Amino acid sequence: MIDTVVVAPKDASGSSLAGVSWPSIVAGAVAACAMTLVLLAFGTGLGLSMVSPWTGSGVSATTFKITTGLYLIVIAMISSSIGGYLAGRLRSGWDGVHGDEVYFRDTAHGFIAWALASVLGAAVLASPATSLIGGTAAGVSQGAVTSAAQSSGPMDGYVDTLLRGDPAAQSANSNPADARGEVTRLFTRSFRNGGDLKAPDREYAGKVVAARTGLSQQDAEKRVNDVVTQIKADADAVRKATASLAFWITASLLLGAFCASLAATEGGGLRDGTWKRRR
Repeated sequence: MIDTVVVAPKDASGSSLAGVSWPSIVAGAVAACAMTLVLLAFGTGLGLSMVSPWTGSGVSATTFKITTGLYLIVIAMISSSIGGYLAGRLRSGWDGVHGDEVYFRDTAHGFIAWALASVLGAAVLASPATSLIGGTAAGVSQGAVTSAAQSSGPMDGYVDTLLRGDPAAQSANSNPADARGEVTRLFTRSFRNGGDLKAPDREYAGKVVAARTGLSQQDAEKRVNDVVTQIKADADAVRKATASLAFWITASLLLGAFCASLAATEGGGLRDGTWKRRR
């Protein structure tokens, strides 16, 4: 008598292999980062220096345009698609796993590859990213703030106010560099956090301008008001450019995640020979 061996059906949702293929994910992420650098370099060659990965080529309020934002999206879509496709195509096979589960795992592989590439990109391009966003937020007064911070302490502005005298009486014996440094510290302290020049400081700045240039007090105060207005306009333009840049970066990241996930499903389907059936 022959014994009948009953073989239990294999669980369609299980597999002897791990659900995450880290080598393929790492390979896709590295490829995505490399492709991003290539496209950034190409954009620099086209004159889009605001998307350059090299220090000193950050965005500015006068050079940022919609074309730059669109190019950031193109970079994210191309590099993420390549990384996601490799993550899906190079992963291990999952024999006996249900098709829906395989589709989910491929999507997850693309998403994880995109996330890893984003983290690696942020680490590699940490300094350029800081220059890109933080430098933009600093705005037109960044140079004055830097120079003032290098040559003065936090209390120097208050000491200047304490020892303030009549510029007309001091102009004959004072050093022009001292007056320039005092006005620089005055403007830096006033506009550092988006503030404004107070009335006493505005009046004093007018007196310094009158003593230095020979203008009448009225004309000197008008020049001060014009400069203050220009500073506010430039700062406002910088804030708008920063907001636009943040929007385009967010859009490029979201589209990059979508493209990586979709490309991974295609790569995984082609690897298993099921892509046409999925479609």
